[in-house]
Amino acid sequence: MLRPVIALAVLLSLLAQSVTYGYQDPPQIQKLNIEIVEGEGAVNNIRQRMAREPMVQVTDENRKPVAGAAVVFLLPNQGAGATFANGAKSLTTITDANGNAVARGLQANRLSGQYQVRVTASHQGRTASTSINMSNAAIGGGIASAAALKWLLILGAAGGAAAGIAVATNSGGGGQRSPTTVTPGTPTVGAPR
Repeated sequence: MLRPVIALAVLLSLLAQSVTYGYQDPPQIQKLNIEIVEGEGAVNNIRQRMAREPMVQVTDENRKPVAGAAVVFLLPNQGAGATFANGAKSLTTITDANGNAVARGLQANRLSGQYQVRVTASHQGRTASTSINMSNAAIGGGIASAAALKWLLILGAAGGAAAGIAVATNSGGGGQRSPTTVTPGTPTVGAPR
């Protein structure tokens, strides 16, 4: 009678070992990394209150994307910076299947200067953090307007010269045509002097 009990114990032991060896725990992430994809060094236009939306990718120690990680974007409370919807200074989002998270709805405030967006990611008890350097500036003032005015004057002068040549070429109706001069600078059309 002892033999069947021993045989049953050996059989159960072997069965337990095969079940244990056949099951594998899901791999645990040992380390998180945050890579900045968009926004580093961006200059945001405070005249239009537009800002480049920061984007990060969260990866594991093998540089594989981590989906489902919580990512917090935190803006400075004072000075140059930005806000999210409803004036919020932080935004929490979840990474997509590619490990990407975007800080949507970022709007620059009206103060010029440099600032940092703090980014923290967490997943399965692991965390990582980094900063994205951005700045605000008044873009589209005097320098851009002067350049635009210069091009308008050049195009206007070229257009005036072209119109003068067209008039001179099409006038005269078959008789003798008088010579036309075009001088650089302010366009003038007329007979030679």
